[in-house]
Amino acid sequence: MAIVSSYEQNGEDSNKSPVKKSKNLDGAATKADLSNEKGNKLRPENFDEYIGQERLKQTLSISINAAKKRNDLASLGHVLLYGPPGLGKTSCAYLIAKELGTTIKTFSAPALERPKDIIGILMSLSPGDVLFIDEIHRLNKVTEELLYPAIEDFEVDLNAGKDDSTRIMRLKINKFILVGATTKLGYISAPLRDRFLHVHRMEYYNEAELGQIIEKSAAKLSLKIEDKALLEIAGRSRGTPRIANRLLRLVRDYSEHLEKDFLDLETAKKALDLYQIDKHGLDNMDKKILEVLINNYQGGPAGLETIAGLIGEDKNTVEDYYEPFLIQSGLLLRTQRGRIVTEKGLEYCK
Repeated sequence: MAIVSSYEQNGEDSNKSPVKKSKNLDGAATKADLSNEKGNKLRPENFDEYIGQERLKQTLSISINAAKKRNDLASLGHVLLYGPPGLGKTSCAYLIAKELGTTIKTFSAPALERPKDIIGILMSLSPGDVLFIDEIHRLNKVTEELLYPAIEDFEVDLNAGKDDSTRIMRLKINKFILVGATTKLGYISAPLRDRFLHVHRMEYYNEAELGQIIEKSAAKLSLKIEDKALLEIAGRSRGTPRIANRLLRLVRDYSEHLEKDFLDLETAKKALDLYQIDKHGLDNMDKKILEVLINNYQGGPAGLETIAGLIGEDKNTVEDYYEPFLIQSGLLLRTQRGRIVTEKGLEYCK
């Protein structure tokens, strides 16, 4: 069975569950994602502290308040969040559970390999709990099909008996909210995608929003930072909060190395230059992708596998991590014939 990672919002498990929680179905732990919200102190504590994604916050807040008024938390409906990595999908899932006042249990889809894994998890949920599955597009077919009755009718199918006497028992489970996160919406099957009530695309952040995030994170890290330094970091963060917080930590280390108790603009620039992050947020690999296309294919088109082979990087990493920002920045185009460097990209590489 699956060992469940949970963050208890109210400090204790709910006693209202009609289903007895199973702690161990087969004595073996899955490779579940045991991430805990308390391990990331830079994560926002509530929706007011959650910067950006205004449409998402507004619609979720309305639905959460309505579900509370109905005294039926699961009527919030299931939530699917998609978009490039680092934009706050996991943080949003934790905040949904906090706003509901329930527990969140988090897993990575590849960890749910066997039917007994997902069945054990579903039977362990209390009323109104949030089940967060990251990279949900990577669920295997069997696990996905077991989820269908669970997220639609809050029931699970169990096999009883052996050989000719085998029969299927359908058991009721507690009503819960499934939050799925994915970087590849198109890889999710239509039957699964259609069972989500809320489907939201996570948008890149502008510099002002990133500046607010960095300011809050600096306060949590007890770091005094100049406004100009804050904006310098924001401008090199690729529109992504996760990268903004990573750069802030790196710049903090550089500042402490110099024994400075105040992070100014000059120190921030020197640190970011040292870590090879240019003023547009591009690193050496971003530049390498553009240069390979320009030097070998006169700017393109070229296929993904060809580019990945030339730069010595995994094609999935190129597609999921590097390309989205290059495309968002207007430096690269993704066409049916392959990848093409834009005029802006050619000018950048001169």
